[in-house]
Amino acid sequence: VLLMGKSGSGKTSMRSIIFANYIARDTSRLGATIDVEHSHVRFLGNLVLNLWDCGGQESFMQQYFTSQRNNIFQNVEVLIYVFDVESREIDRDVHHYQSCLEALLCNSPNAKIFCLIHKMDLVPEEQRESIFQGRETDLKLLSKPGEVTCFRTSIWDETLYRAWSSIVTMLIPNVAALENSLSYFANVIEADEVLLFEKATFLVISHCQGERYSDTHRFEKVSNIIKQFKLSCSKLGAKFQSMEVRNSAFAAFIDTFTKNTYVMVVMSDPNLPSEAALVNIRNARKYFEQLENPNNQTHQYH
Repeated sequence: VLLMGKSGSGKTSMRSIIFANYIARDTSRLGATIDVEHSHVRFLGNLVLNLWDCGGQESFMQQYFTSQRNNIFQNVEVLIYVFDVESREIDRDVHHYQSCLEALLCNSPNAKIFCLIHKMDLVPEEQRESIFQGRETDLKLLSKPGEVTCFRTSIWDETLYRAWSSIVTMLIPNVAALENSLSYFANVIEADEVLLFEKATFLVISHCQGERYSDTHRFEKVSNIIKQFKLSCSKLGAKFQSMEVRNSAFAAFIDTFTKNTYVMVVMSDPNLPSEAALVNIRNARKYFEQLENPNNQTHQYH
């Protein structure tokens, strides 16, 4: 997985929040990335993301496209290109992005491409959608139809989790089987909604959603809230295991599920006994553990 973009665009900050348990305000302590920083991130237990965080200073960018071109762009599964929405050098940013596309075409033609229009919190709220749509249209014109997926992101809200959940879900080998089984599980227990979270990052990796909830950002908000709570627990030496939330409209249960996941089950009956939901979660565990690790193989992606 290649993480690229100009220096200061926020690449290392977002990587640290998603994979290294930083909170947003702590990322100001991070220094500039020098050359390429390699990290192996274990995800879902048996999926290893070989993440290359590429420093964005001009001198490094030139090397990536000349002397290091074959090394950097060989065997790439995913390119995540980060654009700073407030950049004053948008033409140069786009030029570097085009150079990446050309290098991928030669070395990794099947790589999936994601563009993150980042630091959207710096744009007035009423302008965000129009600015994002304008940037998205421009970037899609540079690529073949359907080749690039764009997200608007900020480290200060749930949009970062939305983008990275989409990217990582695409790398999970058996994601279709996971989603089918989750739907079946939701139907059997008559749940309104079931979400599956990866244990370390709390990214949503699969979901079966009902029609009654209108907030399209609710998955990422839950990811963000629970991860912050989990980090608060660990600072106190406590381990987060489960949580139950009830109001007059629903009952929600978040519990450890398989070795590498948490599950959230939302029921529309607020009077449902806790034990009834927890027994169903326990009974489904074994099946999902087998599904998660069918051959006990390790998949590596760069």
